Amino acid sequence: MTRGRSSYHREIAATNRDAILVAATQLFLENGYDRTPLARVAEQAGVSRATLFKQFPTKEALFEAAVLAAGGSPASEPLDVPTEDFEEGLAVLGRAYAELLTRPEMAALMRTVIAESPKFPELRERTFDFGTLPVLTALGRYLRDAQAAGVAEIDDPEMASAQFLGMIASSVFWPRLVHGTWSITDDEQARVVVEAARTIAARYATP
Repeated sequence: MTRGRSSYHREIAATNRDAILVAATQLFLENGYDRTPLARVAEQAGVSRATLFKQFPTKEALFEAAVLAAGGSPASEPLDVPTEDFEEGLAVLGRAYAELLTRPEMAALMRTVIAESPKFPELRERTFDFGTLPVLTALGRYLRDAQAAGVAEIDDPEMASAQFLGMIASSVFWPRLVHGTWSITDDEQARVVVEAARTIAARYATP
C-alpha cells in the first residue's frame, strides 16, 4: 500500500512539474523574465503556489528548467547511432543536435536570456547545464565509447564534442539568433552536419 501511494505521489509530482514548465515557457516567451510572476505561472499551470515553490524555489531555477526542457528529447524513438562507422554516428548525433537548435522555443528562450541578463545578475550567474540534454549526453558517451573501442583516438572528448557542436551551431543556430529573418534550408543544414562529421572523423578516427 505504501509503495502504491508513493508511486501515485511521484506521478502527481511529475504531472505538476510538466504543467508548470509548459505554463512557464509560454509566459516567459510572451512576457519576458521580468514580467512573469511565479504566482501567474502557478495559476496558469493549475497548481498552488506551494506546489510550484516545492518544485522550483526561485524564478531563475524555473527559467533554467524551462530552457533545459525546451532542449529535451522529442517524442520519438531513441537515436539509433551506428557504432561501426564513426563518421556516420557523428552525423546521426549532429542531425539530432541541429534539430534541437532549430526548435523555435530554443532560440526564443536564449534571446530572453541575453536580453534579460544585464538586469538580472542571477541569470548571468546561473549555470545552464546544457550537458544534461539527451543528445549531448549521447554524444559524450559515443565519443568515449569510440575511444575505448579503438575506433577513434580522442584524448579529450569534451574538446572534441565542443569542436563538433560548435561547427554546427555557428551555421545553424547563432545567425538565426542574431538575425530574426535569417533562415537555412534543410539541404544546407544537412550539408553543415555532414561536413562537421567529416571534419571530426578526419581529425580523430583511427586509420
